[in-house]
Amino acid sequence: MRLTVLVGEETWQHRPVYYEIVRRAHAAGLAGATVLRAIEGYGTTLKVHSTRLLSLVDGLGFVVLIVDREDRIRDFLPRLDGLIHHGLVTLDRLEVVVPARRGEQSRPRLFGHRR
Repeated sequence: MRLTVLVGEETWQHRPVYYEIVRRAHAAGLAGATVLRAIEGYGTTLKVHSTRLLSLVDGLGFVVLIVDREDRIRDFLPRLDGLIHHGLVTLDRLEVVVPARRGEQSRPRLFGHRR
């Protein structure tokens, strides 16, 4: 399962919220987490923010992607309570394709379904 968290430039205890999310995911032993910086987009204000504008860049957010089994992701969700004030949290089921070694076929595997 993939947990996606969209957050702005808000902080938690003087650190970026995305940093704290990754720290908590790591402490929980989740399989992996990545933070991506947005380059353009809009949210609830409907104002488009972009790095292409000649003005100061503000209001652009971050995308935190976390992947693990569904049960582990769902158990992790309460650790986000009180951390995200302006953002969006989504869950998606995934099909993970394990890359093949030389001479083998790739092995698609459902990742995130309860077994």
